[in-house]
Amino acid sequence: MSIEKRLFGKTPQGEEVFEFVLANDNAEVSLISRGAALRRLLVADKDGEKRDVLLGFDDLEGYIERSDYQGVAVGPFANRIEGGRLKIGGKEIIVPPNEKGRNLLHSGGLYSNAVWSGEVSGDNKVVFKKRFKDMEGGFPGNTDAEISYTLESDGTVLMEYKAVSDSDMYFNLTNHAYFNLAGYDGGDILSHKLKINADSFLPVDENSIPTGESRKVEGTPFDFREFKEIGRDIEADYEQLKLTGGYDHCFCLNDFGKGCRLAASVKCEKSGLCLDVFTDLPGVQLYTGNFLSGTVGKGGKPMNHRTGFCLETQYYPDSPNKPQFPSCYVKAGEVFFTKTSYRVYRY
Repeated sequence: MSIEKRLFGKTPQGEEVFEFVLANDNAEVSLISRGAALRRLLVADKDGEKRDVLLGFDDLEGYIERSDYQGVAVGPFANRIEGGRLKIGGKEIIVPPNEKGRNLLHSGGLYSNAVWSGEVSGDNKVVFKKRFKDMEGGFPGNTDAEISYTLESDGTVLMEYKAVSDSDMYFNLTNHAYFNLAGYDGGDILSHKLKINADSFLPVDENSIPTGESRKVEGTPFDFREFKEIGRDIEADYEQLKLTGGYDHCFCLNDFGKGCRLAASVKCEKSGLCLDVFTDLPGVQLYTGNFLSGTVGKGGKPMNHRTGFCLETQYYPDSPNKPQFPSCYVKAGEVFFTKTSYRVYRY
């Protein structure tokens, strides 16, 4: 096991951004302190050749100028909040919308665009820390946030999210890694086979806000209870797919409240690699790269339509405005803590 720290670049404001490379016999993972981001994940494929299974960029400029949230941590509230409306301590707060003038998406990039302080812990862990001041990004309270990555002996990347504020707050942190198990230059992901341990999903309206309904996946293109090619039904004549140009929906994971359990698995026959996602959270957002549009990424390769997929573990979108959804409301001084892991391996 080894950890290497090196300068990755400087922001236009002169802030130094560091890269941390963790490696063992089963995987190598690269992290950068801007966005507390997951930048590379290398695993040996069925032929013994190492593949980087994450989309992203070769330099800091790409993450600053061209990123579609590639690999970054998202918070304090991932996904969408209708109108940016939050009711905290009996008062309504409006965080300025950043999507179509209607939704707050990924908290306006507050955590994703920040440069975090990174520290090596032991021989297999990096901890990123950042203090966000009261009303920074429009959110109340002084918040101490912490995101750690541990590379375990079997190649699992364990992500632990922690936050505490001096104000009541909604916390919903995730990682926005784009995967392609054939490699970042592996073409579209439509032949990847996906399984999600969810009996229902959240339909959305024309603005991608959950309607409040939880719909059974049975008999719909959203039934991934058994392995199915991502592309098999993605063009089906089904309203929910038409609204979002493919999959961009939260699945309601089974067995919430029973600790970490297997949320989803993805297989790629071309590489012989499988991704397992474990989490203690109630939902996972499946996004099939519907709006990737050819931005040049690693190795000068364009990130085209549907060349990556995301499995973003989280509380449900717009849950602050949907009392029927699991709550992520955290009282002042209380600690928010969740964990998610990604493991890529030969199957």
